[in-house]
Amino acid sequence: MTVHQLNELLLICSLILLFAVAAVRVSSRSGLPSLLLYLGIGVAIGQDGIFDVTFNDAELTQVIGYAALVVILAEGGLGTKWQEVKPALPAAVALSTVGVAVSVGVTAAGAHYLVGLEWRQALIIGAVVSSTDAAAVFSVLRKVPLPSRVTGVLEAESGFNDAPVVILVVAFSAAGPVDDWYVLVGKIALELAIGAAIGLAAGWLGAFGLRHVALPASGLYPIAVMAIAVVAYAAGAMAHGSGFLAVYLASMVLGNAKLPHSPANRGFAEGLGWIAQIGMFVLLGLLVTPHELIDDFWPAVVVGLVLTMVARPVSVMISLLPFRIPRQEQVLLSWAGLRGAVPIIIATIPMVAAVQGSDRIFNIVFVLVVVYTLIQGPTLPWLAKWLKLGSTDAADLGVESAPLERLRGHLLSVSIPDESKMHGVEVGELRLPAGSAVTLVVREGKSFVPLPSTVLRRRDELLVVATDPVRDAAERRLRAVAQGGKLAGWLGTGGLS
Repeated sequence: MTVHQLNELLLICSLILLFAVAAVRVSSRSGLPSLLLYLGIGVAIGQDGIFDVTFNDAELTQVIGYAALVVILAEGGLGTKWQEVKPALPAAVALSTVGVAVSVGVTAAGAHYLVGLEWRQALIIGAVVSSTDAAAVFSVLRKVPLPSRVTGVLEAESGFNDAPVVILVVAFSAAGPVDDWYVLVGKIALELAIGAAIGLAAGWLGAFGLRHVALPASGLYPIAVMAIAVVAYAAGAMAHGSGFLAVYLASMVLGNAKLPHSPANRGFAEGLGWIAQIGMFVLLGLLVTPHELIDDFWPAVVVGLVLTMVARPVSVMISLLPFRIPRQEQVLLSWAGLRGAVPIIIATIPMVAAVQGSDRIFNIVFVLVVVYTLIQGPTLPWLAKWLKLGSTDAADLGVESAPLERLRGHLLSVSIPDESKMHGVEVGELRLPAGSAVTLVVREGKSFVPLPSTVLRRRDELLVVATDPVRDAAERRLRAVAQGGKLAGWLGTGGLS
């Protein structure tokens, strides 16, 4: 490649990225899922499109898709709050294992008897579309305020269920007879156990290192966090475990470890996640041939109906039987099983394995994802409102920590969101532990040194200095007041009393 060709390629990629970023704004204003806009960009560039670019490298698409999925899972893990996921973890694990098995069986039966696919093809489609998409779920949950238990189940499920689905699709796509069910269950359990162990270990070791080794520049922390997440994926995959589960768990540990510059870490990961989504969706749009989708449109609609109206609700009902989750929450969990780019990426596995009819499998999955994303995404907020499942939790407090190594202290930057119960609290009523103090308040662009009687307001930014021994206690107290107000200690909210 010449320098001139490289410049042209960079120009084209930059223009596509800028157009895709503008598409984010359009989708947020119109309610149209951004997934469809990104796919539309790829389709417009590819075959039958404006530029008629021919691209049919399924193996390259799969490799890039896996890399993008690693970044998306890392971003989702960093933003997952342990206090929300912890009580929902058993239900999420059940949905990601038992629920996937039920969904695969019901969807495959529908694809075989209603669409006429062979059993191997039907099982592959059933497995492919049984994975909820982390990017779609995370992006929707940012816009729809739901109870913490529902949010925790959806987030954890979308991070966990990729692993068993990939194992099943690889097994169904392999040449020769499919392994017995108990062999598949054993493989899934072993790979999940290895991935979980490596992910938790990588996350804990990475958090320990970042908290005890002061890096020379703040911009290195986000890079280090993403590097640790990628190492977790690579180590898990090389150990024949689930790399996807490893990267999600490692990122979740890092995201809840109170690392220096945590908001910057999450912001960097979110930016990379958007780039990964945009690139992945555009590439998938390039891979598809639009005129070949016509014959598979109605089969995709039928399989999608079986999945959304039968398989998903039945899998949710069976998986959550031991947990006594209210019926309206089960209805919402059934409808919130969003599909996105992940099923389309997984659909490239049988294409690379040269499974008979794999092109048709890909086309059906592509149409199903587009049609039902268009239906489910915009209607989810309406359904949550109709079921009266809005969240009443106070907004979480944004706290960024910068280590002051030579001074043996920390500088905490605190942003008070609109819904925080810290609004109206006096500085003295924060009752911070000895060794910490609010040193500066920034309000409407102006900064001042507060008095104990200074009343805090929404959108204020505080600078809190804390010594090493009380740094964690000071942050716990700030978060407690943000959740429970000035009486947090007496109302049972965590923090100092």
